[in-house]
Amino acid sequence: MTSYISGSEDDVNVMLETAGVKSIDGLFKDIPEEHKISGLINLPKGISEFELKKELSLLSEKNIQPTISFLGAGSYNHFIPSTVSAITGRSEFYTGYTPYQAEISQGSLQAIYEFQTMIAHLSGMDMANASMYDGATALGESAIMACTHTKKEKVLVAKSVHPEYRQVLHTYMAGRNIEVSEIKTDKGSVDIADLKAKLDDKTAGVIVQSPNFFGIIEDQEQIAEIAHGNSSLFISCVVEAMSLGYLKNPGECGADIFAGEGQSLGISQCYGGPHLGLIAVKKPLLRRLPGRISGKTVDADGKEAFILTLQAREQHIRREKASSNICTNQGLCAIAATVYLSTVGNKLMEIARQNHQKTNYAFESMSSCAEVLFQRPFFNEFVVKIPNANSDIKTLLQKGIIAGLPLEEYYPDMSDCILVCCTEMTTREQIDLLKSEIQNAGGNTQ
Repeated sequence: MTSYISGSEDDVNVMLETAGVKSIDGLFKDIPEEHKISGLINLPKGISEFELKKELSLLSEKNIQPTISFLGAGSYNHFIPSTVSAITGRSEFYTGYTPYQAEISQGSLQAIYEFQTMIAHLSGMDMANASMYDGATALGESAIMACTHTKKEKVLVAKSVHPEYRQVLHTYMAGRNIEVSEIKTDKGSVDIADLKAKLDDKTAGVIVQSPNFFGIIEDQEQIAEIAHGNSSLFISCVVEAMSLGYLKNPGECGADIFAGEGQSLGISQCYGGPHLGLIAVKKPLLRRLPGRISGKTVDADGKEAFILTLQAREQHIRREKASSNICTNQGLCAIAATVYLSTVGNKLMEIARQNHQKTNYAFESMSSCAEVLFQRPFFNEFVVKIPNANSDIKTLLQKGIIAGLPLEEYYPDMSDCILVCCTEMTTREQIDLLKSEIQNAGGNTQ
């Protein structure tokens, strides 16, 4: 033990006495014995740095390096301008810590302030915070905010919301004894009849993703009207932030709360993280925003200054009044999104249009070799059904092509269905190749 912990034996005994246990093992008495490792762990002997690097290089070669990917479902392959890494890589940002001391954190606070302004503008909301961990946790925090604001203990969430987001939502709500009821889907989008049937006087909010998990654009205005007619809040979730440059924003659709994922805004996919949680609200909910908010003010000399303000978390206000206990934000990822949006500017609309156009081309191409489900407006993802899809996906993977995401794991009634995604990085030649390979693999020609 003392090989790794600098404390002396006397120090350890004092700590054990304070903790009320007689030994180190006593700290772990609540863990069942069958889950504990007895004896030494069977680890290989230590090796030199040179040997370690060689071993890691060999392991890295086992990673599949596909040349073409049609995988989306919450993490998207978008072009990232060099300005993003050039600025976020600066030591002022890259190694910066939480900006508690405003007097020495003006640069970070200003960048966060700009980020909040951009997200509020993109989402059509009145105020955004300094970011969340990712889209799923932003959604969970949004549901808590709705329940706190309305003093109700039930939320409705569409089954067309990302399955992993719904899992996180259930976890968040379980700890607060808040009921979560899932709204059925009808041909890939919200079943309006089921929504109306499940709304009651206990419902704090209605959660809908648009474009939804299947890429379909939901009728958010209709859903917002239904929710508001029940004195419930409408929470709009956006997993593909690129769509905010092309579609009517959540604020225009009547959303009270916006929760989203910002990975598409200049953040690398990085095997699934870290990503960037977005959250913004209309003015009545301003003081319930979780996490941090950067505000602009003036100092004693009347000069412009930035501060952290309106922090509604347990560390700053009484627990019963706190809307969240989240204690940090994705500062570096938020700055990356700020740099990205500053770089592309109004071109965001053109980039989003390319996503849509290329997906339309893929949709038409795939219609000739597979059954395309859900004939409804979509953004940059759609669902196809192919006989023996799982086998075909493995065959294509061996050729360096990720054909999309198999949906059966998340929706058991959708066997042989694949979620296909295209972005501005997808070429016509790649789409034509996917079509050709699926036909060769035995796809069902229409």
